[in-house]
Amino acid sequence: MVTYTGINHLAMATADIDMTIRFWRDLLGMRLVAGLGRPGYRHYFFEISQHDMIAFFEWPQVEKIPEKDHGAPVKTPLAFDHVSVGVESQEDLWQLKQKLETAGFWVSEVIDHGFIHSIYSFDPNHIPIEFSCNVPGMDLRRHPIMADTRPSALGSEGAEPQAGRWPEVKQPVPVSERTIYPGEGFILGKGKS
Repeated sequence: MVTYTGINHLAMATADIDMTIRFWRDLLGMRLVAGLGRPGYRHYFFEISQHDMIAFFEWPQVEKIPEKDHGAPVKTPLAFDHVSVGVESQEDLWQLKQKLETAGFWVSEVIDHGFIHSIYSFDPNHIPIEFSCNVPGMDLRRHPIMADTRPSALGSEGAEPQAGRWPEVKQPVPVSERTIYPGEGFILGKGKS
């Protein structure tokens, strides 16, 4: 079975990378750990945690997305609803709320979701963001809870992956036939693979 380590990165879009750096690095305090670019294209990565990053493509012609309240249903094409970034403590949550408000950004009240406490805001690209900290004693990863009173058929089967739903790999690609091709970030590794 595959072992996941987290979200390597979420890739977003901006028309103004400097505005995005000011928000994600300078206001939120996330390190700018990599940058790729050439005329008409940039791709910058910010460290959320030691396992997770958020990245932005700068495309000069991209338009900001319309502001949409977090979790509000829509009838238009949509790829995601919002990004939730975990913080370690309640104190971190309150500090972020004060930093965002002081900088002139709208921030919700602190909301109790039972297993997390959250605040909601938007980045300068109108990307809906949530910051959440765990409620002490609640760990959905260790103790999953299905509180849907009418769960979907597959959702009612439980938390664990169900075997036999997809074809099994019969013969893995032999190591001698595995090829890795250089991509845009190849320069960051200086040819290391």
